[in-house]
Amino acid sequence: MTKFYRTRILRVTVVLGGFLCGLAWAQAPGQQPRPVPPAATAEKKISPQEADELFRSVDQILQFASRDTGLPIHHPVKRRLVDRETVEGYVGKETTHGDDARRLARAELVLKKFGLLPRDFDLGKFLVALLKEQVAGYYDARTKTVNLLDWVQPDQQKSVLAHELTHALQDQSFGLKKWMKPAESDIDHDNVITPQDIADDELSTVRQAVVEGQAMAVLVDYMLAPTGKSLLTSPEVVSALEAGMLAGTPDSVEFQNAPIYMKEALTFPYRYGLDFTAALLTHGGKGAAFAGAFRNPPTSTRQIMQPQTYLSGEVIPPLPVPDFKQDFKNYTRFDVGAVGEFDVAILVDQYSGVDESRQIYPHWRGGYYYAAKLKGDPAAPLGLLYVSRWSDPASASQFAAIYAQSLTQRYRHVQPVGDNPVPDLSKLQTLVGKHAWHTEEGDVEIDVSGNDLVVTESLDQPTTGKLEQEVFAETAGAEK
Repeated sequence: MTKFYRTRILRVTVVLGGFLCGLAWAQAPGQQPRPVPPAATAEKKISPQEADELFRSVDQILQFASRDTGLPIHHPVKRRLVDRETVEGYVGKETTHGDDARRLARAELVLKKFGLLPRDFDLGKFLVALLKEQVAGYYDARTKTVNLLDWVQPDQQKSVLAHELTHALQDQSFGLKKWMKPAESDIDHDNVITPQDIADDELSTVRQAVVEGQAMAVLVDYMLAPTGKSLLTSPEVVSALEAGMLAGTPDSVEFQNAPIYMKEALTFPYRYGLDFTAALLTHGGKGAAFAGAFRNPPTSTRQIMQPQTYLSGEVIPPLPVPDFKQDFKNYTRFDVGAVGEFDVAILVDQYSGVDESRQIYPHWRGGYYYAAKLKGDPAAPLGLLYVSRWSDPASASQFAAIYAQSLTQRYRHVQPVGDNPVPDLSKLQTLVGKHAWHTEEGDVEIDVSGNDLVVTESLDQPTTGKLEQEVFAETAGAEK
């Protein structure tokens, strides 16, 4: 819970095990959402006898999780009872300090540039409020301790324990802290950025989906065990669970009021990770779904969203990248990263709807962005390069039209300019060739050629022209 492994555009990956397990528990057969006491009402603490019962259940549930996953128990798991003040202090510290907080601040501005967050949205404040609102127990990989809550009844914590103790088993066999942070690339530094650096930018998000998907699978099996059913024999329970995650419970006010992007990004590791684990269970059994996924992890959100691409060993070559240092010599680098299949799914979902998103996102074949600030002008808007590749020209032109339509929602003033104007964005179905619009933050240009499109926003014309020429030259060379 509450550890940012990577905070980047189109991806704010948070280990929200407690929060989402709380949602899962509320969706369990025969259960009702647990009430949250009003702030002015003193919370009822569990008794010493109830605490003893809860502590004893840790070992029993750990045994269940080990049988369910095939992951061995190397040693007992430490446990402690914590109060709300301790948990809220932990949440606040994890989300507002250090490198993760700085990455969060950068990600927030880029997300707003893409229109995925409202301009007045405070991402850090939202995350702290969300986690304080819905924490429901957590495993801390640094201290190797499962933390139990002194204000939640034992029976309500046991399904959460099934999830969190799965993390303990993963940690004992593979070392979660190290495994969740694969070798750092140069993407966060001022060194030359390679195509592989861009491709590797999704690794932490993808690995989180493995970790959380496995834990959700054990949670489902634990909830269904009294009925003699399981994850693989009860797809209707899984569907209800995943729908409940996106809807939230009546007491999850912060989550229910969140932008589409936040709901999707925060639940991605749990929903898609659960489906990924189920697919591996069906295809290769426990060995493939649990230890196997750690030893041979997926490498992209595409493989998580479409497990058959992982099972078939599909490899999508990294997109070539321009000489960022030279092309942006008049700018200061702000942020850079991958725009994966999950990212474009949210973009299309927000600007064109879920049905069109499901139809188009499987055609994604690569993407990245580079954000920069004009040197010597602190008031200048954030400049953006976005490159996207698709399986065929039809998909590229369809996505380009959706992206162009988004401009009217992201900017107050959008005026077509140039030799090939688009008079009415609302009626746009496809877009090919080069088109430009003037906005209050400068020009936006979309250039579509074959399977690729290049988008520049709030960059000067010489930089835009150089980038378009270089990107298309490199992508054409890579396709030969």
